[in-house]
Amino acid sequence: MPAIPTSDTNKNIDTLLFADWIITVDADNSILQNHAIAINKGRIVDILPASEASANYKAETTHQLPGQALIPGLINAHTHAAMTLFRGLADDLPLMEWLENHIWPAEGKWVSDEFVHDGSLHAAAEMIRGGTTCFNDMYFFPDVTARVIDSVGMRATVGLILIDFPTVWANDADEYIRKGLEVHDHYRSNTRIMTAFAPHAPYTVSDEPLQHAATLAEELDIPIHMHIHETAFEVAQAVEKTTQRPLQRLHEKGIITPRLLAVHMTQLTDEEIQLMAESNASVVHCPESNLKLASGFCPVHRLASAGVNVALGTDGAASNNDLDMFGEMRTAALLAKAVAEDASALPAQDALRMATINGAKALGMDDTIGSLEIGKSADIVSIDINSIETQPIYHIISQLVYSTTRNQVDHVWVAGKQLLKNKALTTIDHDEVIAKAIEWQEKIKQYD
Repeated sequence: MPAIPTSDTNKNIDTLLFADWIITVDADNSILQNHAIAINKGRIVDILPASEASANYKAETTHQLPGQALIPGLINAHTHAAMTLFRGLADDLPLMEWLENHIWPAEGKWVSDEFVHDGSLHAAAEMIRGGTTCFNDMYFFPDVTARVIDSVGMRATVGLILIDFPTVWANDADEYIRKGLEVHDHYRSNTRIMTAFAPHAPYTVSDEPLQHAATLAEELDIPIHMHIHETAFEVAQAVEKTTQRPLQRLHEKGIITPRLLAVHMTQLTDEEIQLMAESNASVVHCPESNLKLASGFCPVHRLASAGVNVALGTDGAASNNDLDMFGEMRTAALLAKAVAEDASALPAQDALRMATINGAKALGMDDTIGSLEIGKSADIVSIDINSIETQPIYHIISQLVYSTTRNQVDHVWVAGKQLLKNKALTTIDHDEVIAKAIEWQEKIKQYD
């Protein structure tokens, strides 16, 4: 990995990170021991042996991280961040009962710009503490979520929500799209806040708005983020009403393209998997939410074998009930083996790629994030692996996926800025987050 060519004054940089392990998640899945990462102006300018780093670079800040492993910042490819404030509100229920009888009524009563602000800040705190540096969101008031995430220094793609029926955010499809475009225009030059069109699901968005969103996504060069084939009931209902499975309808409307992030996808035929592969669309797997809602099993091994890019997401904290990507990696790997009846299905390395570079690819950001490589943004997580729970180490990536928990995350950087230092948040007031959560709990539980 050659260093970026620089001028005669190039030896002065912002940050040097020394660690026992560097898990690059590059094309070769390189694993480096006793190396350092040099960071300047938010980007990785060199990765080199520790013995050479101090001689080659003079850093304003140096971090010695013995017993630590550096990995790319984790990418949570499907969230409803503000729903953190509904965590545990309605558990142990099937999807449609959970959604129609509990979540939608709660949203109708409580969702506001203040709710989204406080819930998004809470989600950001939880994700940073767990090593997530970037997430792909779908919720109301995306302008508020974007403002919160920008202020705390994270990276996010905020969904420009689109639903046929009126909500607190908009009254009809035209207003959803108009307000979404305003959000996009406001953040179009921001390097950490991206946008995506986010039609909720095939059963909540009709043909004309779908086609309009697809056209605009192409014009603006942004993704489309949508729940698709989440349950057998959804597919059966669509066939009963239209004689078509949802994916076929979406294909005819121009939605199944490389821009698509199809979330859940638990009900797939071989032909539909082939369609996804040929279209270069991505699937976002949410194993723990799907398990909790008994929605079904995404055929991850079959998708990956067909060449489909599969990313990983938590879904919202109201259906998971956490935003823990370490837990999601482990569950995804174990579940894939059981579904495929093959212990070699989805090895640890592939689970880690799902949570990093695959998510970056799905969001169209793999040239910037998702791996630790020279020229990419310094979105980096440092994990304490020198603990009883992760020793001894025979295969470092296996330990990260099968043994490590989010509580072992010690430090987090996004674009070179440290957001977590020795487990403490640097841009978010921990006590304020807890106080707001309790305040919302007291209000909501009175009407539950």
